[in-house]
Amino acid sequence: MQFEHLKILDIVLVKPTIHGDDRGYFLETFRQDLFEDFIGKKVGFIQDNESKSNKGVLRGLHYQIPPYEQAKLVRVIKGSVLDVVVDIRKSSPTFGNSVAVELSDKNKHQLFIPKGFAHGFVVLSNEAIFAYKVDNVYRPEFEKGIIFNDKTLNIDWVLPKHELKLSDKDRELQEFKEL
Repeated sequence: MQFEHLKILDIVLVKPTIHGDDRGYFLETFRQDLFEDFIGKKVGFIQDNESKSNKGVLRGLHYQIPPYEQAKLVRVIKGSVLDVVVDIRKSSPTFGNSVAVELSDKNKHQLFIPKGFAHGFVVLSNEAIFAYKVDNVYRPEFEKGIIFNDKTLNIDWVLPKHELKLSDKDRELQEFKEL
């Protein structure tokens, strides 16, 4: 298992070691000891979630406010997504910066997103099964979000705008400047 800091140093790309032969493959999707050694702190994941979405579905950019902020470890079981993370920590030198990474069933990469970041993804394949660990429970009354096409953030979601499919809730999210 390899770990790599991205341009926002607190965001970590996890590249599992894949052991494969003509029968198939095996990989460890999570090793708490190695993971915590790399990030230098404990993360107590308490729940695993999974979603299935069709091509063009865009979910996000979501986050929860204290005391229900969430750290996440995300991966794709089937298909391919563009995963996007935005630093919303006002005291951070990378406040407002974003990172975009393709996660797929082929590369098997994972992304660690600590507390203090907005997160979203768009499905690039015909369908995708997306899985993630979280370290805090979901509380809808503490959920917030940033509109996907925010002009300040200027995120390239790769797919043309007319192909994007959003929930009504995600179409009504606030702009970044309203944080």
